[in-house]
Amino acid sequence: MNSFRIMLRDNSRSETIDGVASFVAEDASGSFGLLAGHARLMTSLVFGLARFRTRTGPWQYLAMPGAILLFEDNVLSLNTRRYLLGGDYEAMSSALVEKLALEERSLNEMKRTLHQIETHVLKQMLEMNKAASTIL
Repeated sequence: MNSFRIMLRDNSRSETIDGVASFVAEDASGSFGLLAGHARLMTSLVFGLARFRTRTGPWQYLAMPGAILLFEDNVLSLNTRRYLLGGDYEAMSSALVEKLALEERSLNEMKRTLHQIETHVLKQMLEMNKAASTIL
């Protein structure tokens, strides 16, 4: 049976998993699977669970808040902000909901706050520009 390698990378760590027989994930177009020898593929995974199986082991689950996937020369590279890896579907599903969803909400709140700050600064700059124009 043919196999491929997965290279997982997030903000603080990386790991390599050899002997992978199949990988299943989801992007914006839907769910898809990869086997060894697949053509080059690059896509953006959505928030959720992916799964993979080695030649000799059970399914492993990978919880991610989205990721960039590149499959090339029998190496599957996954780059994400954070991932959780485990063999228990229920535990990984709960972790996804509890930990990663909370992180996503926090990140979205920070983005919203940053946007508000940028808008306020831009308005202040425009008002300063108007005031300077009237003085000259």
